[in-house]
Amino acid sequence: MPPQGYHVVRRHIRRNPRPRGKKMSGWMIAGLIAGVWLWGQVFGFGGEEAASHPVSPRPAASTPATR
Repeated sequence: MPPQGYHVVRRHIRRNPRPRGKKMSGWMIAGLIAGVWLWGQVFGFGGEEAASHPVSPRPAASTPATR
């Protein structure tokens, strides 16, 4: 008779498996990163609209207007 928390497998005493938490595997994390990257490639993140309009340079208030 094995002790509490153990079981017998082929005449060997083994520890019972522990319940696993809800951890994400490495493949799940890699899949999520790839999904975000693909989403950015296909639809973009909205940052390109602001960058495509050129900003007109304005002189600073301290510089003289004429020389």
